[in-house]
Amino acid sequence: MLSYTQNLEDYHLWQALGGPTPGFYIDVGGGHPIADNVSFWFYERGWRGIVVEPQAPLADLYQHIRPRDEVVVGLVGREPGELDFHVFDRLHGLSTTVKQHADTGGAHEQYRVERRPVTTLAALCEKHGVERIDFLKVDVEGAEADVLAGNDWKRFRPKIVVCEAIAPLSNEPAWDGWEPFLLAQGYRFCLYDQLNRFYVAEEAGDALARMPRERAPWESATHMYEIGRAPDNAKHPEHELARKLARGFWAALPELDPQLLARLLTRADGLRPTKAEVEQSAAALTSDEGRARLGRIACGYDGGQLFDD
Repeated sequence: MLSYTQNLEDYHLWQALGGPTPGFYIDVGGGHPIADNVSFWFYERGWRGIVVEPQAPLADLYQHIRPRDEVVVGLVGREPGELDFHVFDRLHGLSTTVKQHADTGGAHEQYRVERRPVTTLAALCEKHGVERIDFLKVDVEGAEADVLAGNDWKRFRPKIVVCEAIAPLSNEPAWDGWEPFLLAQGYRFCLYDQLNRFYVAEEAGDALARMPRERAPWESATHMYEIGRAPDNAKHPEHELARKLARGFWAALPELDPQLLARLLTRADGLRPTKAEVEQSAAALTSDEGRARLGRIACGYDGGQLFDD
């Protein structure tokens, strides 16, 4: 399979949950709808779910790419109310409600603070009439404990919970703050992939039996692009182009179709490029920064607007 994730999270979840019948997910901290996204593999196979993404430029992409999903532009926390949200415009993966982590990220990019409304996971499930949750993914840059604490674990029980388990930027273990609580709700720890920890509900015997107990021994496709070992069986033009670039054929860049390049750039950093950026992009992508951006491509056609004016 072509993994769209940072660390094969979709592969591990599919091993436990995949089958002919589409399921339902809740993705808290969805990020870009394709790049480094845990639930996109499942969406492609007919699944749907609720995606929570507080950054509007990213959340707005879902209506073009994943119209079946319910997208909530907001925050999920311990209790309803308001919280300060520390927003990074370019390094959007660092945006967080935790000031300490925002200050750490501030060494790489300045952030701004916005006051945002907060709902709880239980209230979200109640509002959307959720009856079944195959998996819950939580990636909120250090606020995972707050998201988990706001659920009603007797009513809304995902078969599998996957949480980012390391502190932003430092990569220090961070699960001590929420793992004991989750275990007390009747979940069993199954897998640590050096980025996330996976837990299966005790009553979900089928998922528990199929859940991998160790990391897959191969790399995700997006990482393979970055290191020059893209898969040979990719069929889409984006796949073929990324494979060619990953193998060092940088001289082809001036000949790129601007619209195709725009789609690649959109998936690389979650923001649509301007027309001026696209006109200059061939030269820019011959830089180390440009190569790294292409290395983070998650392939797939976005179907939306290709350029900002």
